[in-house]
Amino acid sequence: MIILLAGLFTTDSLQAQGSLLLTPKRVVFEGKKNSEIINLANLGKDTAQYVISLVEYRMKEDGGFEEITQKEAGQFSAAPFIRFFPRIVTLAPHEAQVIRLQLDKKGGTLAAGEYRSHLYVRAVPKITALGEVDSVQMDGIGVKLVPIFGISIPVIIRVGETDATASISGLSISDSENLLLLNMNLNRSGKMSIYGDIVVKHIAENGTSTEVGIIKGLAVYAPNVVRYVKLPLNNNGQVNYHAGKLVTQFNCKVDGKDKKLVESELALQ
Repeated sequence: MIILLAGLFTTDSLQAQGSLLLTPKRVVFEGKKNSEIINLANLGKDTAQYVISLVEYRMKEDGGFEEITQKEAGQFSAAPFIRFFPRIVTLAPHEAQVIRLQLDKKGGTLAAGEYRSHLYVRAVPKITALGEVDSVQMDGIGVKLVPIFGISIPVIIRVGETDATASISGLSISDSENLLLLNMNLNRSGKMSIYGDIVVKHIAENGTSTEVGIIKGLAVYAPNVVRYVKLPLNNNGQVNYHAGKLVTQFNCKVDGKDKKLVESELALQ
């Protein structure tokens, strides 16, 4: 019998996968902050065991993630400076557990900049005898597909005076399978990652403003300089996308309030 493990993880935009819930969806250590509490909950009907680790992910330009095994220029790992406990958790149905994170500079001083790793919580699959679950036969070999559900969230350390600027370019509209999309490049520069919400409003020729699209919790992580975004637009027929303009804003939270980081316009015709 061969067991194939199908790995699934989410980052930033999702907090739940399968029966696993993890909050908050990102951790940032900056200023005097040196500890954080993460809540892990089993929303399923069965007792489950979870293994917790720190891993390194690279953000791709389309917003996806892939694991990296070697150090890359401009990307600094937070893992050597983060302690967390526990590392293995068993939860009954609808039970929750606190994971404690602590910043540990090991008596040294970190150079100014941003450090990032990802806290990865992986469910340990229950291995059952072949025949008890659906299996696939390939050339006489039994293959059982066992899904592994997991969530990863970024853990970020910011040291010293960090800065970041953003811009939006390449605005255009496309139609894909009756889905109207606003295409754009979200550009980042500086030492710090950017994180916030993209909000799109249609401004009619008479000045009427209508919100037609939003993406919450979108990031461009250092050292990346661009993220390609395709944002679905409201296409219920109440907005004329051949007149007026689209105003696109990237907003971030500052002291709990929305702050416009950048704005760009696309004239419609």
